[in-house]
Amino acid sequence: MEWLEGLGLLGLFIGTFLAATIFPFSSDVLYMAILAATANPVGCLVVGTLGNWLGSVLTYWIGWIGKWEWIEKWFKVKPETLQKQKEKVDKWGVWLALTAWIPFIGDVIAIALGFYKTRPFWTIVLLLVGKFARFLVWNLAYGLF
Repeated sequence: MEWLEGLGLLGLFIGTFLAATIFPFSSDVLYMAILAATANPVGCLVVGTLGNWLGSVLTYWIGWIGKWEWIEKWFKVKPETLQKQKEKVDKWGVWLALTAWIPFIGDVIAIALGFYKTRPFWTIVLLLVGKFARFLVWNLAYGLF
């Protein structure tokens, strides 16, 4: 991850994008390192949010193209289990997108929202709101706003 830090805001974009996909690392450490190195809180907020959001949007669309048959076959998940999960996603709907910033499980949430076909427009908007809030909190925690 050090090579990403050396790229500054470009590295932040790449890192936050990848962290919001299936790559298992948290973008928070990278965000804090680049925030400290650049002393550019607005740039970090915009670039970090944009990269992480676009990564989640990609993950959402990957879920969207998924098929129940694939999950049943490759992961040996029973149809009843998928139906129970769908009921939970249907209960909370697009509002789950606000929690997609949570490290590690956020990627699962984003892919599940796509897989269970939540409304694309509002899901994507709420993904953006959640990602923005996440990085805004880091900036506020460091007293940069």
